[in-house]
Amino acid sequence: MDDNAHTPLIRIRPSRGWSALRLDELWEYRDMLVMLALRDIKLRYKQTALGIVWVVLQPMMAGLLFALIFGRFLKVPSDGTPYLLFVFAGLTGWQLFAGVVQRAGGSLVSEAKLITKVYFPRLLVPMAAAAAVLLDFLVTCGVMIVLLAFHGLKPSWEMLLLLPATVLTVMLGVGTSLWLSALSVRYRDFVHAAPFMLQVWMYASPIVYTITLIPEHWRLLFALNPMVGIIGLFRTGWLGSAPPAVSMLLIGAGISMAVLLSGWAFFQRLEREIADRV
Repeated sequence: MDDNAHTPLIRIRPSRGWSALRLDELWEYRDMLVMLALRDIKLRYKQTALGIVWVVLQPMMAGLLFALIFGRFLKVPSDGTPYLLFVFAGLTGWQLFAGVVQRAGGSLVSEAKLITKVYFPRLLVPMAAAAAVLLDFLVTCGVMIVLLAFHGLKPSWEMLLLLPATVLTVMLGVGTSLWLSALSVRYRDFVHAAPFMLQVWMYASPIVYTITLIPEHWRLLFALNPMVGIIGLFRTGWLGSAPPAVSMLLIGAGISMAVLLSGWAFFQRLEREIADRV
């Protein structure tokens, strides 16, 4: 009897439509997700003299520069909070979002050799890159806690709001990076456009200025940038300041969810092309 008759045959075919969003398959490859995330962390700080200190220096230097230019010279109001705390509270959320988009957005192109050699859910690549950014975020939060203690501010119950703010930021960042990573496989222009897009997006978000500077009749339109409500939530969590309007939070949460689901669906739709085009 032919032994091949008892050999199981597995055919890997790209799925279509919403059936492509297979969470069970991602769970089966969870060990690979952890492995890729840990590898990204190690590679980033390998052969660096300062190592993870760079995670502290980048937002700290940005915060000090903004505090000097906008706080000291331009006298931008900060709702009665020391300007360095004001801007750094916003930077904690922005650095998380920008880090996810930057590192996950171009992850498929950088992992071309791995993708073309073996099958695994391609979604793991940008997800692992996004997960690796969480370490940087935790370090940044540690710096913020030190700054709060230095200014004599004590923890309050508002810090519980940092959890939903972080979840919304990751949702928006992952969704945006899924769009960018899939599009960058077809058009390399998106790899080069991402830093410029993030720079414009940063100044369109209330990081160095307060939302009260925006005329009231423009604020809902301004809130179509989901980072507006998210950054306001981070400031409330860190500084105990007045929370952003509920309408802004709902708009930000809705857009973040829409970006995540649409990015996921678009990514899965193009997944069958990734190995050929990357």
